[in-house]
Amino acid sequence: MNFPDNLRYTKDHEWILLLEDGVTALVGITDFAQSELGDIVFVETKPVGTKIEAHEVFGTVEAVKTVADLYAPVGGEIVGVNEALDAAEIVNSSPYEDGWIVKLKVDSPDAVGALLSPSDYRTLIGE
Repeated sequence: MNFPDNLRYTKDHEWILLLEDGVTALVGITDFAQSELGDIVFVETKPVGTKIEAHEVFGTVEAVKTVADLYAPVGGEIVGVNEALDAAEIVNSSPYEDGWIVKLKVDSPDAVGALLSPSDYRTLIGE
């Protein structure tokens, strides 16, 4: 499995990447999560402009066998949704690049650093 070193992770299997501006971040699900879900057929998120708190559900991922909630790694405002998700299977093939789910303007950039490191996440999933 792939867990890029430049990302932070949550116990709920989301990842976050703080962008160069220091206040905007991309959020998606991990390689582990997409492999556990199987073939993803639909992704739904709250609309742009929605304020969310850390650990709040901001959407769902529907796979052939199940539906899973998406949890915000940190608080912020949804400022973008990945239009490539019209072809939801992109989350399976490219969970960290093309398959990101939402773009957040984060309330506290420091909160990103408090999330799980790649090695902590690997320990969490037993890898």
